[in-house]
Amino acid sequence: MKAGESPEPEPGRSLIIGADGWLIAASSEDVTKTHSASGSPTGSSISRSAHTQNILRRPSPNHDQRPDDENPYLLVIHNISLPPGVFTGDAIIDFFQNRLDIASHPWFENIRDLRVSAHFLIRRDGTIVQFVPTTLRAWHAGVSSFEGRERCNDFSIGIELEGTDTLAYTDAQYERLGALAAAVRARHPIRAVRGHEHIAPGRKTDPGVAFDWDRFASSRVP
Repeated sequence: MKAGESPEPEPGRSLIIGADGWLIAASSEDVTKTHSASGSPTGSSISRSAHTQNILRRPSPNHDQRPDDENPYLLVIHNISLPPGVFTGDAIIDFFQNRLDIASHPWFENIRDLRVSAHFLIRRDGTIVQFVPTTLRAWHAGVSSFEGRERCNDFSIGIELEGTDTLAYTDAQYERLGALAAAVRARHPIRAVRGHEHIAPGRKTDPGVAFDWDRFASSRVP
């Protein structure tokens, strides 16, 4: 597979988020047969074949319960690269799991004491890494506000794109982001998508000018 290309999907399989909040790949037939009464996949009888579509689970300790178990309705798009502008290695994963070797790069001193996470990371090749179930609160937004309501972590799901504000994202990332957003919307009552820059203006700038919002809108799977 060439750099920037999407991982080849297994025929007949799609991304879904189970009742437990974890992303899996399942056939459309499985999804139809195993939906719960509430309309969400039960997850109990669906084959847990996350690996079939380059989906990795790397649980992060940086999460907690949403207040009153609120169902999230906001999707927030971020970017991250560690160190900045470097897209090799597993520093992002290590960072979200509180295992980053600070001594491995001088820049890491800037984030030594941070304890953060996102629900998902989409790497440059389209691989999806999940750190926190969507039913729980990841620590991705920080000081933030949406429609006058603060603490966006309480009611949002965070997706990190491996990248920077100014470098074009890959075709694979747009394709996987569209499919992942569709899975999130099928599981939760998402009614808005914003960038980190929109909910924390003046403090954050991601996903930046490089992110093509029109392309993302056109790539979302119905």
